[in-house]
Amino acid sequence: MRRTSVVGNAVLGAGFALVVLVMAAQYAAQGRMWLLDAATGAVVCALAVGRERNRGGAAALGLAVAGAAALAARAAGLPGEPGAAAVLGLLVLGGSAVRTLPWRSAAALAVAGLAMMTAGLLAAQAPATPFRVGIEVWALALAAGLGLRLLDHRRQAAAETARRDERLALARELHDLVAHHITGVVVQAQAARIVARKRPEQLDDTLAGIETAGADALSAMRRVVGLLRAADDTPGTAPAAPGPAELADLARKFEGHGPSIRLQLPDRDAPTWPPEVATTVHRIVQESLTNVARHAAHARTAEVAVAHTPGVLTVTVADDAAPAHTRHRRPAGYGLLGMRERVEALGGTLTTGPAPTGGWTVHAELPVPESAPESTSR
Repeated sequence: MRRTSVVGNAVLGAGFALVVLVMAAQYAAQGRMWLLDAATGAVVCALAVGRERNRGGAAALGLAVAGAAALAARAAGLPGEPGAAAVLGLLVLGGSAVRTLPWRSAAALAVAGLAMMTAGLLAAQAPATPFRVGIEVWALALAAGLGLRLLDHRRQAAAETARRDERLALARELHDLVAHHITGVVVQAQAARIVARKRPEQLDDTLAGIETAGADALSAMRRVVGLLRAADDTPGTAPAAPGPAELADLARKFEGHGPSIRLQLPDRDAPTWPPEVATTVHRIVQESLTNVARHAAHARTAEVAVAHTPGVLTVTVADDAAPAHTRHRRPAGYGLLGMRERVEALGGTLTTGPAPTGGWTVHAELPVPESAPESTSR
C-alpha cells in the first residue's frame, strides 16, 4: 500500500506541475502577471503532495496561502486567486483532511476554511470572484472527503462483520468439538483415580480410554485450526497444505459449472511452497473460480495461472466475460475480504477489477523465501 501511495502522489505531483506550467504559459501569452499565480499554485500543490505527514496542518496552511494570495492579488490588481492549480490543490487537501482526521479536527478545519473564505468575500470589494471560487472549491472538497470517509467506514464495518462471523464460527467449533472431547478426558481421568484405588487391574483400560479421548481431542483441534488455514471452511476437514496437484483437482471440480478452466502451474522442479503460502494460493483460486461461476457463467474460459519466480509467487485468475457484463463492479463480499486478509497477512498484495478487454481479474503476489520448507502436501 505504501508503494501505491508513493506512485499515486508522484502521478498527482506530475499533474499539478503540468497545470502550473500551462497556466503560467497562458498568462504570459496574454501579457498578464503570472508569477503570483504560479507561486501560489506551486506551494498549495506541494502541500497537497506532501499531505500524508500532517493532513490537518497541510490543509490549514494551504488555506492560509490561498487566502493571502487572494488578498495580495486584489490589492495589487493582479489576476484573481486562487488559480486553477491552487484550486486543485485545495480540493486534495480538504478532501484528504476530512477523510482521515478525527471528527472534531475535521469539523474544526472545515469551519475554519469556510470562515476564512467568507471573511475574505465580505471584506473584498466587488468583484470578489476568487473568494467565491474558494468557498465553492472548499465546499466541494469537504463533500468529497465526507463521501470517502463514509465509504471507508462502510468497508471497515464490512470487514469487522466478516471477522466477527469467523470468530463465532470458531467459537461454535470449539464448543461443539474440542470442549466435548476435553470434558471426556477430564471425566475419565477422575474415574482413573477411583479405579486405581479400588480396582487396580482395570486401570490399564481406563488409561486407554483417556488416550483415545486425548487423540480425539487432538483431531478436533486440528479441525478447528483447519477453519483458519484450510481452503474448505467446512468443519471436520483439515487437509495438509495443498500443492499444485490439489489445484488441478480443484479446477476439475468447476468444470461443467461455467466456463472451461485453463490451468497453468509451475514446473515440477520448481521449489515447494511453504504451507501457509500453499493454503492461501488454494483459497484464492477457489474463491475466484466460485465468483466466476456465480457472476460470469456466460464466459467461455477462465484462466488460472500460477508462476513461481525467485522470491515471489504470483496467482492470476481471469475470465473472458463480455465487457457489457463487467462494466459494473462485482460486489465485494466476505470472500474477497478473506482473500485480502490472508494475502496481506503474508506480506503480499491483492488486486481485483475488470480487465480493459472485458472479464474480471484477480491478481495476487506472495513473497516466498528462497529456501522454502518442504510442503506437507508432497
